[in-house]
Amino acid sequence: MFFFRMIKGAYIRQWKKMLIIAVTIALGASIATAMLNVMLDVGDKINQELKAYGANITVVSKSASVLNNLYEIEDDGSVEVDEMIKENDVGKLKTIFWAFNITDFAPTVETSVTVGGEKHKVVGTWFNHTLKLVTGETVITGVTNLRSWWEIKSGRWIDEQASENLDVAMIGKSFAEKQNLKVGDKIDVSGRVVDGETKTVSLKVVGIFEAGDESDDGIYAPLEKVQYLSGTENYVQKIEVSALTTPDNELALKAAKDVNSLSIAEYELWYCTAYVSSICYQIQEAIPYTVASAFRQIAESEGDILDKTQLLMTLITIMSMIGAALGISNLVTSSVMERSGEIGLMKAVGAKNSQIIILILTEIFITAIIGAVGGYFMGFGFAQIIGHTVFGSSIEMNGMVAFIVAVIILAVTLVGSFPAIRLMLRLRPSEVLHGR
Repeated sequence: MFFFRMIKGAYIRQWKKMLIIAVTIALGASIATAMLNVMLDVGDKINQELKAYGANITVVSKSASVLNNLYEIEDDGSVEVDEMIKENDVGKLKTIFWAFNITDFAPTVETSVTVGGEKHKVVGTWFNHTLKLVTGETVITGVTNLRSWWEIKSGRWIDEQASENLDVAMIGKSFAEKQNLKVGDKIDVSGRVVDGETKTVSLKVVGIFEAGDESDDGIYAPLEKVQYLSGTENYVQKIEVSALTTPDNELALKAAKDVNSLSIAEYELWYCTAYVSSICYQIQEAIPYTVASAFRQIAESEGDILDKTQLLMTLITIMSMIGAALGISNLVTSSVMERSGEIGLMKAVGAKNSQIIILILTEIFITAIIGAVGGYFMGFGFAQIIGHTVFGSSIEMNGMVAFIVAVIILAVTLVGSFPAIRLMLRLRPSEVLHGR
């Protein structure tokens, strides 16, 4: 009882200092909580941000991949069925282990056509296509999401969900200017000659877009229309895939070079982690005659951005903890100096140094717990502000952060109290009680 009365008395006499210590710890805990929550959730947020820039995986048939790699063939707009992917196999993308990480995909066929007596390229693809999976589920996918950075200068996106005639097209800004076309105009497009007959369709322009690349000089139309023009019904040239991935590490890089070099344990860890290489590998398992390749620039950029962001947040956390430790040190040392007479008296009546240290640390740790709890919830609030301001979405509360913050605050409190404890150990009752 006497022990707790001593603690109660210290809080009554020095409530202002205890309040300042609690606030100091709360501020440190809040910064640590905010930074750690954001740091643990930032991978998915950065991943989502990068997905706004399109696909990060492309899938082609093995024969097309071998020809392009061996002979460095440039795409001239011609298509051959034996170098293509069966359209019915596209849905197999959503059967892999990481199916839910595949957020969007779009098969494409690109072919050379004649418009107004001039050669141009037309791309056939899905826009917001409804695909029924073998599981019985349906997904809506296509370039409407994969090309989210396109600016619609006039008109709208092609809407496959609407019950309209799909004899429609979207054209790039440069193509529209060269051909003097506007929304509502029709384009007569001539494709391949099959059995002596030229395949021709008339497409109504429903949208004019600006992509900022070579797409501005092209035509985009529903997949089935371009398949008809190129004579490749039920086949696609390639599949563009946007997948949420985990940044590469040494294991992922090792697997990317040679999967067979992995041990059983490494293989299981790699296969069950959403690395871009493991997702590509699983796509090739689902569609065996294809090659899935990652856009390395996006994957590497994601890793670099994530590493630098996490380093920055780690440094901020460390600096805030150093500041908290210094603040606690000054405040506790000041408290011990003010209570030097009381401490000297306790020593004079037989109190051991260890007992006094336990008393002081108990007071500080009670204050630290109060400050840490308040700081934790403040920090989670700060994390939400960061999430909505920077990423436009909330930050998930990670249970592991509470444990980490508790350990950090314990360590900071001990380190901050160390100078005060050293001062207390040097106090001599005879000197203190005589005012020296």
